[in-house]
Amino acid sequence: MARAGALVYRELAEARAPWAIPWPCVHEFLAVVTHPRIWGPPSPPDAALAQVDAWLESPSLVLLAEGPTHWEQLRALIIAGKVTGARTHDARIAALCVSHGVEKLFTADRDFGRFPALTVQNPLTADG
Repeated sequence: MARAGALVYRELAEARAPWAIPWPCVHEFLAVVTHPRIWGPPSPPDAALAQVDAWLESPSLVLLAEGPTHWEQLRALIIAGKVTGARTHDARIAALCVSHGVEKLFTADRDFGRFPALTVQNPLTADG
């Protein structure tokens, strides 16, 4: 986790180059870090919200939201990736990234490999 934190803080948030977070990832971050069945103990809501506030203070951060071409991009990725069930959430994130010109996605979720339009890099591995 320290490697991922270093990536977000030093290499992205403090850099001048634009970096992005899809809004669904903000929502999922809040859901995961405050969930008592995932973390023992979970992060208090105030701490989780403070973390999001800190990211939002980065002047180079771009928040990705659905635009007018979102449905076409999402539909194409679902078909190409043979996406079903819960992976639809991944397709939504991939569609947001692709439609906003994001080329590299930092994630530990291997399911994103089904979207060849994105280069996926795991920030938790030594080669990530």
